[in-house]
Amino acid sequence: MLILGIETSCDETAASVVMDGKKILSNVIATQTEWHKKFGGIVPEIASRKHIELINPVIREALNKAKIDLDNLSGIAVTFGPGLVGSLLVGIETAKAISYAKRLPLLAINHLEGHIYAVGLKKDIEFPAVSLIVSGGHTELVYIENYGNYELLGRTRDDAAGEAFDKISVMLNLGYPGGPIIDRLSKKGNKKALNLPLAKMKKGQFDFSFSGLKTAVINYLKKGTEIPIPDLVASFQEAVVKSLVEKTIKAARVKHVKYIILCGGVAANSRLREKMQEEAEKREMKVYFPHKILCTDNAAMIAGLGYLKLKNKELANYTLNACPNLKLG
Repeated sequence: MLILGIETSCDETAASVVMDGKKILSNVIATQTEWHKKFGGIVPEIASRKHIELINPVIREALNKAKIDLDNLSGIAVTFGPGLVGSLLVGIETAKAISYAKRLPLLAINHLEGHIYAVGLKKDIEFPAVSLIVSGGHTELVYIENYGNYELLGRTRDDAAGEAFDKISVMLNLGYPGGPIIDRLSKKGNKKALNLPLAKMKKGQFDFSFSGLKTAVINYLKKGTEIPIPDLVASFQEAVVKSLVEKTIKAARVKHVKYIILCGGVAANSRLREKMQEEAEKREMKVYFPHKILCTDNAAMIAGLGYLKLKNKELANYTLNACPNLKLG
């Protein structure tokens, strides 16, 4: 079965064709970074307008690279949440139009579930597992019995981890997006140069908070103390990674599982991968990572999951609408 996936939840316009839920025939991603970086973050109105401009050419390129046309498709999968409502609507209405015109099954995909499935595109995942979904918009710990069966264990109370990276990077005039920049600079720095505080939760043992950490960096800069930028960002990154890894490992132990799934844009961070692998191996746990191109928002994960939805006859109808605050489960 050939599934066309469409992903427009934030600022990436993406389309992909995947065969039988595993074989990626094309995976086209048009990024909007150049239009947003001068603002230090994503501007929803700009994102929506760029999606309108890019969606048709991106779909056309995905079909061409897969060497098929719309008549060869078995279904069309589209992200309907969570995300920016204007961005989501561009993808949803495009998918509806193609579905109606070509009489194709319409498959509604949860963006977060797509990130989890991204790991399974390259290898089979063993369940039950605990997944850390960590990106610019999400930081969530989820217990997974199997695809479609989720229990939310914890989430960020304020900034997502990726958002914190972006804000610190902009604050230091390093550029946007901040994740890859800080990851690269941290390799040259001393991660123990500063002992930065992490929030302690009285309730919700698996919840996260990064706003206090961000404020600690701001306050340190205000003191005027000289410290090399690589040391500063390495210390900041280490604090974020420590919080993410400790709570993920703890959740896996509490739920008595041996498998951890790390996914989302921040899953591409080299220190997070290294530390998660290191701590998991100490406890004889196995960590699944997606390929780095599948960490960030992409349509291959949407098309791949669409195959499972079609196989299980979980079809959407033309009343499908954007759900910006969509949850898992």
